[in-house]
Amino acid sequence: MNDLIIVRGGGDLATGTIYKLKKCGFPVLILEAPAPSAIRRNVAFCEAVYQGSQTVEDLTCHLAGSLDQAETFLREGKLTVLVDPLGASVSRLKPLAVVDAILAKKNLGTNRNMAPITIALGPGFIAGDDVDAVVETKRGHNLGRVLREGGAAPNTGIPGIIGGYGRERVIHCPAKGILRNVKKITDNVSRGEIIALVETPNGAVPVEATLDGILRGLIRDGYPVTAGFKIADIDPRAEELDNCFTISDKARCIAGGVLEALLQRKGELGL
Repeated sequence: MNDLIIVRGGGDLATGTIYKLKKCGFPVLILEAPAPSAIRRNVAFCEAVYQGSQTVEDLTCHLAGSLDQAETFLREGKLTVLVDPLGASVSRLKPLAVVDAILAKKNLGTNRNMAPITIALGPGFIAGDDVDAVVETKRGHNLGRVLREGGAAPNTGIPGIIGGYGRERVIHCPAKGILRNVKKITDNVSRGEIIALVETPNGAVPVEATLDGILRGLIRDGYPVTAGFKIADIDPRAEELDNCFTISDKARCIAGGVLEALLQRKGELGL
């Protein structure tokens, strides 16, 4: 298929890139893990793995049960996701480009032999070595910048500031177990309020809101979690309810960088 773009990962930041590429006319196939762990599930195409389909804004993604079905969906013009965490389908499909949007902070196997154009998001990759280009994902002056040499800024583990809050916006799991949600995405929560429970062999461990705001992201109910695992995201701007249903400014900025890198490299190669 001409101009096929394969995107590894379908979380909320990846979804910004996927949305942009599809809207620009590229056929897009998403490769995902069997049990995605997106937090901002309302704006993550990977949720189609659980539901069969997922609509983000005005674009719907469809789960393919096999590589053959994925090819059929793509021929029909559908945005498609396939469970293929290792990228085994890449060699058969021969895409124009592979975009690593897993955001694992390390390279999980993407290399320049996968496609004529390879792009990666965030740290863990070296442009000109692992991939053709790296797009900066750290909030700040360089967000979305295309790097043709070197790598993105290292992960600090500190979220960007929104509404005056950084680290407090993101909630990590206090224990290993099975997560049981008490609240849902879009709920207004108060600091100290219980938003979920972690079922452990020694009883339920509460997960408390770290600040007042809107629960913008919460991992899927019943997900097996470990201590320190990112499970929720609170937006302190209570008036920004629509943010729960729309692609973020950060994701759109990164998407612009991916499109720039793709078209630049495509032109260089005369494709």
